[in-house]
Amino acid sequence: MTPQHQAATLGQLADFWATERPDHVAYRFEGRDTTFAGVRDTMEALARALVAAGLGKGQRIAWVGKNSDQYFMLLFAAGRVGATVVPVGWRLAEAEMRYIIDDAEAGAIVATPDYLDMAKRLAADIDKVDTVWVSEGDADVPNLQAVAEAAKDDASPPTATSTDALVQLYTSGTTGHPKGVVLTHGNFLDLARDPDIQTPDWDHWTPEESGLLPMPVGHIAGTGYGLIPFNSGSACTITAEFDPGEILDLINEHKVTRFFLVPAALQFLIGHPKAKDTDTSKVSQVGYGASPIPLDLLRACMKAFPNAGFVQSYGMTETTGAVVVLEPEDHDPEGNERMRSAGRALPGCEAMVVDEEFNEVPLGEVGEIVIHSPKNMAHYWKLPDKTAETVNQDGWLRTGDAGYMDADGYVFIHDRMKDMIISGGENVYPAEVENAIYSHPKVADVAVIGVPDEKWGEAVKAVIVRKPGEELDEDELIGWTREKIAAFKGPKSVDFIDMLPRNASGKILRKDLRAPYWEGKERQVN
Repeated sequence: MTPQHQAATLGQLADFWATERPDHVAYRFEGRDTTFAGVRDTMEALARALVAAGLGKGQRIAWVGKNSDQYFMLLFAAGRVGATVVPVGWRLAEAEMRYIIDDAEAGAIVATPDYLDMAKRLAADIDKVDTVWVSEGDADVPNLQAVAEAAKDDASPPTATSTDALVQLYTSGTTGHPKGVVLTHGNFLDLARDPDIQTPDWDHWTPEESGLLPMPVGHIAGTGYGLIPFNSGSACTITAEFDPGEILDLINEHKVTRFFLVPAALQFLIGHPKAKDTDTSKVSQVGYGASPIPLDLLRACMKAFPNAGFVQSYGMTETTGAVVVLEPEDHDPEGNERMRSAGRALPGCEAMVVDEEFNEVPLGEVGEIVIHSPKNMAHYWKLPDKTAETVNQDGWLRTGDAGYMDADGYVFIHDRMKDMIISGGENVYPAEVENAIYSHPKVADVAVIGVPDEKWGEAVKAVIVRKPGEELDEDELIGWTREKIAAFKGPKSVDFIDMLPRNASGKILRKDLRAPYWEGKERQVN
């Protein structure tokens, strides 16, 4: 049985598993294995190097590059001394990276070799940055191994506390500039170390298991999932980015037993030519989230991974990832009512649906979903007013998602409240319309947006990706939808495109789809 730790900080967690399982692999990356004892030793040496460079408690260190085991070595070292890592999405434009690093007031940038030139340019443009290191390899700046070796004999640095900021992740920025979400050691660890909270059976990891991390560390689905196996004393296999062929190879070599992907990535994975010859018998769990999964895709995934339990996660950066989960026993390839939901709150977390005055609404009535949890963020960086708007004085966090709850505690999500379309005075939630359209056999992907309409204020528009080789026109699609949902909810017009724009965590960028139609308008409502 996996021992339960009482670690309040990442440094304590590393010490715990270095004692319990010193020779067990903690991280795998491109042929390089690091044991739990190795993580602890690297953490201690690199922590001394950070302090020597003036990067101790309260300082910010930016990570620029793709996924790497060295990111987690840096994260543990920073966490050991109370510094904070700011992982920057590698798909961002250079100007977007510059804004994040400048806003975070980072004093150093650590880059992977392929992003070192960009890191140097960013450092030259940002006054606060006075240190640039490379994650590994030979370069004209020091690498992490060299600085750690140089400082390994320094005095032991002061230790962090559970309330110290560990990670500062920037939200997608669907409106305006992205916000820095400050997450503490306790946000990541408090649930796991609480003896009064029962871990669900589906969430028990064995020492032989290995998680997979292909999601970018600049998102909670990356950094958060990269710590989950470590929390349980199991291995984590890291890939630099999502590569379905590489992932299938790792599964075939039995180096992966659990993973989390967005539905679009799952579709690429099971559709890859290697999939039919991959031995998936050791995969015990497939997690998914960030967007709805069509039932046909879920059926195909359950067939591809016949021994796996499927887990849907609902959460956000501000909740340190999943707080509501649809467990394996609620998944049915034939479909059921509960599979329309996001699931129920995890043990130790609470979900509630409220009105605009923060009063709880009756079961079945739509309102805003709010969360109370030890995983709720500390605050938005340098945005006290926005923090106060998001988290009330009792610690309930507004998700910005509209939904309702049933009598068994299952949360049903309608949509982001800000994406709600008001047409002729009626509220239309895009997700409900999209679910109806998804059922059309010729539709591969869909997004529903509101566009200006002189008569109704806003009109519903569907943006469709057809399945390969299929012919589908506007009239057929609109007629189909009217048979599924009320006419006022159905699309009044349809655009067909080759691919929907999504961010690195798989969420549809509705603002990009809406922008051409709202150009010249003062507001995004009509």
